[in-house]
Amino acid sequence: MFCHTPADDDYDSARNYLELLFPEEKAAELVEQLKKAEIKLKKAKDIMRASRLDLLPMDNQFVQYDIHKARRKELMGPIMLVRGNERLIIADGFHRMCAAYYLGEEIEIPCLIV
Repeated sequence: MFCHTPADDDYDSARNYLELLFPEEKAAELVEQLKKAEIKLKKAKDIMRASRLDLLPMDNQFVQYDIHKARRKELMGPIMLVRGNERLIIADGFHRMCAAYYLGEEIEIPCLIV
């Protein structure tokens, strides 16, 4: 369901999101750290708890798209996570994370974590 290599545009998406939370220089630094990070496997339920985010509805079009990809055995990139002071930031891959959770909260998801 997941591969261990992110697409280049995943890093761009992570940077765009992180620039909303941090100054541009800090966001760029975090993305560079993500590029060097090793893949870690984490359970969907634990990522959701640590992020303190609400799960997107199962009928969300992007979640549905990723569920269908997974069922067709198409590989999706790992998700990118940034440890915050109070919660885990899902910098890229939130829809993929929600799709994986709906397929089984015990699913281990490849993550890049900084």
